[in-house]
Amino acid sequence: MIAEAATVAAGECAGRLPSPQTGGELLDPAGAMTDNLEVHDQEAELRASRKRLVMAADADRRSIERDLHEGVQQHLVALAVNLQLAGGLVDADPAAAKALLEEMGGDVQQALDEAAQLAQRIYPTLLEGGGFAAALRAAAAAAGIPVTVDVLAGASYPPEIAWTVYLCWLEALEHAGSGGRASVTVREDKGALTFEVVGVAARSDTGLDRLRDRVEALGGQLTIRSEPERGTRISGSLPLSQ
Repeated sequence: MIAEAATVAAGECAGRLPSPQTGGELLDPAGAMTDNLEVHDQEAELRASRKRLVMAADADRRSIERDLHEGVQQHLVALAVNLQLAGGLVDADPAAAKALLEEMGGDVQQALDEAAQLAQRIYPTLLEGGGFAAALRAAAAAAGIPVTVDVLAGASYPPEIAWTVYLCWLEALEHAGSGGRASVTVREDKGALTFEVVGVAARSDTGLDRLRDRVEALGGQLTIRSEPERGTRISGSLPLSQ
């Protein structure tokens, strides 16, 4: 009987090891392996998320460089050429010089407008000084589509929080496109900023993953749902204090 009891006890303890962290209590190796796999998966997702953020930042920089080269820079080159032409026409043909200078005035304004648009893409100045709601409305006005902006007037949040919500709003406006509509609602709830952005149009979800990565990097949560003919709904929350 003693031998049988020892055999049973040994069988019950088979596959279980003492843990120094628990004062010698027995642990299940299968459970420990599952925990290790979960940690490994979390680390892999964290690395992938960081990689996506870096790649997104690089893509944004390349896009801005391309727009500078193909837009503002080309206007400035044309202005430099026309300025030389105007200088040569001042005495020989004053009327032609005047017409060219008037044309250059339009080119200067177009270059200024494109430079201002690029500056807004880098960081809208309206987001500072309590202009969060104004920045959202300005982006909506530039999109030229029907929108609803439900944000407290004068609301002010940390720059990284305001910028993240603003990016989600831009994404919704882009997804809505011409002929679509969009809405944004922002609220404070229990120490967190909650927001919901909706862009109604049939568009793909390309580029939305980087928004989730950014929100999660700030300790928040983001849910993205897309339905045919109903558009993309982006719901999220961001802690206002860490």
